[in-house]
Amino acid sequence: MPRSVLRPILLGGFIAGTIDIGAACAINSVGPIIILQAIASGVLGKASFAEGSGAAALGLVLQWAMSLVIAAIFVVASRRMPALRRRWVGAGLAYGVVILVVMNYVVVPLSAIHRFPHFALVHFLGDLLAMLLFGLIVAFFAREPSPSQATRSEGH
Repeated sequence: MPRSVLRPILLGGFIAGTIDIGAACAINSVGPIIILQAIASGVLGKASFAEGSGAAALGLVLQWAMSLVIAAIFVVASRRMPALRRRWVGAGLAYGVVILVVMNYVVVPLSAIHRFPHFALVHFLGDLLAMLLFGLIVAFFAREPSPSQATRSEGH
């Protein structure tokens, strides 16, 4: 994978994924262990809450893995559609909405926890703000021009 793609994927994915854990703690008024166990419940089901730090560690790995995949999708798309990099704020906000919909209405219901979101306005708005921030972080790192584009712009 070219360095020009790998760097924004890693930075965007790890930073957005880590901040997302903190946002989930704030939204749900719980500590990070509970949030990470909840993430692990996607694989382990309700048993994740009885598994302690092992489930939390799995949750962290899963969170970062999903965050890297989410970042990779945007970064690769932005290399094929330069407008996503030029208009990175709007693109990042739109991507945040896409992330929210996919995670809440596809990934979570298909996971081992089989939970379909119950709509509560305050919780939904918190989740929406968190995913808008996630999308903005990923788009911020993806906005960097690829080396071939940077070279072309320097030559003009």
